[in-house]
Amino acid sequence: MKNTQTSIEHALEIACDESGWEGSNLAAANSDVIAHASIRLDIDAAAEWIRALRHRSGHDSYEYKASHLLRARGGPRLAEFLGPSGPVHGQARVHLTHKFCFILGRVLDLFLGGFADTASLGLRPDPSLADAAARLCRAGPGTFGPEPWQAFLAATNVVLRADRGWKVRPPVDAFFGQVEVLRTSNADSPVGQVLDDLRELRRRDAYSARERLLEGHVLQPVLEPLLPALAGTVLHWSRGLHPVAVVHDEQSALTERRMRLLEQILAAPPLELIQLPAHGHFLHFRQTDSRTDPRVQVADLLAGVARKIASDELAGRSDPQLTALLRPYLDPASRWCAELTDPSLRAAG
Repeated sequence: MKNTQTSIEHALEIACDESGWEGSNLAAANSDVIAHASIRLDIDAAAEWIRALRHRSGHDSYEYKASHLLRARGGPRLAEFLGPSGPVHGQARVHLTHKFCFILGRVLDLFLGGFADTASLGLRPDPSLADAAARLCRAGPGTFGPEPWQAFLAATNVVLRADRGWKVRPPVDAFFGQVEVLRTSNADSPVGQVLDDLRELRRRDAYSARERLLEGHVLQPVLEPLLPALAGTVLHWSRGLHPVAVVHDEQSALTERRMRLLEQILAAPPLELIQLPAHGHFLHFRQTDSRTDPRVQVADLLAGVARKIASDELAGRSDPQLTALLRPYLDPASRWCAELTDPSLRAAG
């Protein structure tokens, strides 16, 4: 690729929002799914759709949200929104994160994968570890029981968090204690080899892996799924060639320093997926209140709807029609481990 000169006026502008993000405690969150949506839509067209939705629903006095669309009687309005005649068809992308799958993938990356997943913004995970995380996520609750499994997930989350005390040994010891509990309770489980691999590591460099996590947590937080989602979003819309201007709903995890690092990682070896311009930035990023930009409101609607459909899939109460309508929007790199009725939502972890 040739070096290019660019400014924000020449960048392709997209609007983004997320639904289901609740901070770094992914193991005990209220929602099991994060959906990150991006759209390329004219601001006037977005405003017209928001006005029409408000008028038809009677919600003229405040921001129209996904919950209003989901509660609309009979469901035709939701089908209209997602369907071929809707505002976002062919102009949107959704990245899904199953929170349990994400933290399991990251803990294997921390202790067994040399940070390949984290360092590549989720774009180049170790395939064997991604498969192991998926198998562990699917088998865990039924194999080990709800309470031991939840205790293991909680310990996993803690060992991945950058606590204020910068503790190294206690979180690592607690995590491997839970590994031992699971291994002892069901030594012949289909995922026993994954637990064996983790148990063997304790004698080598588990503490140093935790130290590395703490050293890099400001710019490369292991527990931040929005960074992989945004990296995939940039690559999808840019094709690696066209600078992108992202207008995003206000989100504390997406700092300017992290955006600059994201840009550098995408451009540098071993990824080399974009070519930085000779002047300026490939990724232009600004945040705004969703109520001030109708495109971000539409992205918010899409994210909220996608999260609800995906959560229903996980809970076994899927609507085949809605799942089919969501299919064209899904990022195949979504972090998804569960066995789903629709294979389109079973993206590789």
